[in-house]
Amino acid sequence: MDWLKLLDNIDSLVWGPPLLILLVGTGIWLTIRLGLLQVLRLPLALKLIFKAKNDGEGDVNSFGALCTALAATVGTGNIVGVATAIKAGGPGALFWMWIAAFFGMATKYAEGCLAVKYRKVDDNGQISGGPMYYIEKGLGEKFRPLALMFAASGVLVAFFGIGTFPQVNAIVDTCKLGLGIPNYATAIILTITVALVTIGGLKSISNVSSKIVPFMALFYVATCLGILVVYFDQLPAAISTIMTSAFTTTAATGGFLGATIMMAMRNGVARGVFSNESGLGSAPIAAAAAKTKWPAEQGLISMTGTFIDTIIICTMTGLALVVTGAWSSEFKGAAMTQAAFAFAFPTFGPILLTVGLTLFAFTTILGWNYYGERCCEYLFGVKGIKPYRYIFILLVASGAFLKLEAIWLLADIVNGLMAIPNLIALLLLTGVVVAETNKYLQHLKKEEKADLAA
Repeated sequence: MDWLKLLDNIDSLVWGPPLLILLVGTGIWLTIRLGLLQVLRLPLALKLIFKAKNDGEGDVNSFGALCTALAATVGTGNIVGVATAIKAGGPGALFWMWIAAFFGMATKYAEGCLAVKYRKVDDNGQISGGPMYYIEKGLGEKFRPLALMFAASGVLVAFFGIGTFPQVNAIVDTCKLGLGIPNYATAIILTITVALVTIGGLKSISNVSSKIVPFMALFYVATCLGILVVYFDQLPAAISTIMTSAFTTTAATGGFLGATIMMAMRNGVARGVFSNESGLGSAPIAAAAAKTKWPAEQGLISMTGTFIDTIIICTMTGLALVVTGAWSSEFKGAAMTQAAFAFAFPTFGPILLTVGLTLFAFTTILGWNYYGERCCEYLFGVKGIKPYRYIFILLVASGAFLKLEAIWLLADIVNGLMAIPNLIALLLLTGVVVAETNKYLQHLKKEEKADLAA
């Protein structure tokens, strides 16, 4: 039996139209029930990132929780994923990434809200939360098999998927290509650094993420803006191409073979979801640890993660690929984005991308270490935490030398399996999300009245 082909078929089945429709459909449903909250309350959400009171129980402040979630979310998908989507679906794929992100913001809000409402304290005194808890506590004991399915999938994704091999491979490959550093040297430095940060648990991961994530996001966006300045005359045509390609068949050009509307839509939505993880259920694990007494407050802060990840960072990558013409070149994946950077800045462009990609991949490893740990704690209790951390570090060390396609396909499958129980819970707990939202908005009105009276 051809196991690779079998896994590939299962992967295509799991990540087929039904799951993508469920992901976007859940976002549309929540958008309707919450009254376009991702638009009307976005200014408040962006303000809360820096001005949340952090007056509730939790392990880290709201900003730290957001940075931990962004650390895991902003990764190679923002560079490689966008290039892959545009290569397969044409520039119009970027438009469908925006659509996925727009509705995904409502989904991410609901996830963050429920994570805080149903969180608990483990035997070590640490906060635990996420889909496994809001499934079990929100829906009842009879839904526990769904919670177990989510947690088991979460550990597998952390060990064999997003958390280790793709990120480690991205780092060692880009350091060798861009800086000429041997694979073994990068692997040693990376393993030691990951070990030093992750052994300290969430507070250590949050402290590092709070410093690296804002820097890497600003660094990458600034670099992409530099490319847009160099190709400023191409920007209007690029935006026009993106919009028209979303609704028409894209003609073949250069190394690009042409794409239909359905290809643009499917690749844009799929890669958008992969990038911002809205609906997959990973980000609420970090959101649960925030120091807040209002579930809706952390929901709003969590929502900005999708906005930052896709609406800002993925857009920057997409525009850079289209204005430079790299999207229609012979290059694919990271090489295509590297070509765009080299077109704009021949001398130091590839080095800038190497720095950006390395930081993105490194922080993804840190974020997913924590996600997997909380899933492991749910399955085995606190006694499972130390063995989990050691296994994770060992897998990071070996990731530089493993390129097993079967493992990546398996990781892709369990990644999809994480989403299914989470989306079921979000749909069944929509009423709770709406109630918590109304409660928080009423609280804000009272605060405003009190401020006016004073």
